Amino acid sequence: MFFDAVRNNKRVVQVFLALITLPFAFWGVDSYVRNAGAGADLASVGDSKITKQQFDQAWRAQQDRLRQVLGPSFSPESMNTPAAKLAVLNSLIDQRLLLLEANKQRLGASDDLLRGVISKIPALQENGQFSMARYQAALASQGMSQAQFEAQLRQDLTLQQLVGAIADTGIAGSTVSDRMLRTQAEERQVAEWRIGPEQFAGKVKVVVPALQTYYEENANRFEMAEQVRVDYLVLSLDSLSAQLTPSAAEVTAWYESHKERYQQAEERRASHILILASGDTDKEKARAKAEGLLQEVQKSPTRFAELARQYSEDPGSAEKGGDLGFFGRGMMVKPFEDAVFKLRENELSTLVQSEFGYHIIRLTGVKPGKQRSLAEVRSEIEDELRRQAASRRFAEAAEAFTNMVYEQSDSLLPAAEKFGLKVRQSDWLPRSPAPELLAALGQLGNQKVLAAIFSDDSLKNRRNTEVVEVAPNTLLAARVNEHRPAVTKPFEAVKAEIEVALKAKQASALARAAGEDRVSALQQGAEDKIAWSPVGKVSRQAVRQLPAVALKAIFQADVKKLPVYVGAEVDGGNYMLYKIIAVSHPEKIDDNRRQALQREYGTIVGQEDFAAYVTGLRQQYKIDINKSALEGGER
Repeated sequence: MFFDAVRNNKRVVQVFLALITLPFAFWGVDSYVRNAGAGADLASVGDSKITKQQFDQAWRAQQDRLRQVLGPSFSPESMNTPAAKLAVLNSLIDQRLLLLEANKQRLGASDDLLRGVISKIPALQENGQFSMARYQAALASQGMSQAQFEAQLRQDLTLQQLVGAIADTGIAGSTVSDRMLRTQAEERQVAEWRIGPEQFAGKVKVVVPALQTYYEENANRFEMAEQVRVDYLVLSLDSLSAQLTPSAAEVTAWYESHKERYQQAEERRASHILILASGDTDKEKARAKAEGLLQEVQKSPTRFAELARQYSEDPGSAEKGGDLGFFGRGMMVKPFEDAVFKLRENELSTLVQSEFGYHIIRLTGVKPGKQRSLAEVRSEIEDELRRQAASRRFAEAAEAFTNMVYEQSDSLLPAAEKFGLKVRQSDWLPRSPAPELLAALGQLGNQKVLAAIFSDDSLKNRRNTEVVEVAPNTLLAARVNEHRPAVTKPFEAVKAEIEVALKAKQASALARAAGEDRVSALQQGAEDKIAWSPVGKVSRQAVRQLPAVALKAIFQADVKKLPVYVGAEVDGGNYMLYKIIAVSHPEKIDDNRRQALQREYGTIVGQEDFAAYVTGLRQQYKIDINKSALEGGER
């Protein structure tokens, strides 16, 4: 969204605004303080109310954000919990506290500041100047009025003043940063030796009573989950669209009225030689070098590709003789684009300066713009008309589909016939699949769908499930046709499996005991006769893929007197012994890493300060939450 350009102006401030990331409703600071909005109040902050309308807007925005981040793995049901609702409400409370405090401190954004920020948003500029036409088009595409956007922006700028005052105080001293860097960069030279459970396989014995006891105490491990097979229907925009065939007359009429959409823009092909430049001194040297190359190219145009391969500092095109291929307007930086689209074919440019440096450009090809014919775009238009018609039909069809599935609950066939859908059959579905298996179940891998399928009404009465929206404009209804209740596998069927597990457990215990004894003996001065592995370096930054438990043991060891011996039980029942032979620290601290760490640590300090500030505000204002109104009903 183009409005993000505003918030990205102060990166540090954004970290803190992200802590209360749910967007404000479009009413502005004054309206919040005056309790704008209607509906049941879910909370109050001092004399200011948070209404159901405001909560619902934040709730929907949070769902949209999670859907964008998580994609198909997003589950709407995960938001419909008391904890999730309270988190959204608490975010609104924190926002309200900040707004009240900003109003109390008479903070605000002037009209001049507002105009200045809006005029500098790149998406609203044309030829480097603010464009009112683009501004209005952008607002229309977001379904917002100018007043709504400017109220939201004024509010954001006001909060930046308040939050920025706290964010900018998060400072990490160089002494602390240096100590942290030295700790991170410390290297320990370590050799290792493994004691594996397989070494004790011959010493392990498991008797039948132990197997029986384990079976009885862990019966749930041997349970075959309850499963069903279902028939199901999916009504979607795609399924409706597939049933529609626009007429030739409709296609032609659409084409004639939207010809501008099917104009193919002019494209040009160019080669260039780039000499990079950054600081003032570099720019002077780069310009002199580029001017010398330009003179060579002008004398011998046929050597352009040769000179590009030899001198161009653009790694993407130099090896191709400077060739950039075909491109249209808006695909290159503006000075470069302007120069290219002024050249005639095979013409050479003068020196062109861009943010990257100096370019020598040769235009090598032109594809003129043209009007694509109806024959070329017919399939595109048919798809567009199908989508439009399906969208119009879907709202009506969705209600009728839902009613029919409910009213004729003994079969899915009537709905399938009415809406031209195919009844699909599933494989066996478990009642509570692991989260990682949900995606493999496709559209049936939805918690709300599974809850409906395994409901008493669906299992016992074999009625159609309720219709569930499994994705935008996609509805699903199911019907159980086969059911397997949960059963525990008999002891004889799992006896061998239990025996393997118990033997592995005992062997691992013996390996651990042997390892701990050996470490203890070495620590007390016993002779070291172990055939250690080659020594390797280990640091907190380059962990050599050691398990976390091993790293913890190695770096918690007191290394005042070397060598030092430590041990750790790792995956697979293995016990690892580690011999720390030497410790070293870096002689110098890299300035770039120090600065990066100071920024990171400063951000952490600022976050803690910000959290403390909000906590302090919560103590200053009386906050009441209407839990019954909050938890009442599903959203």
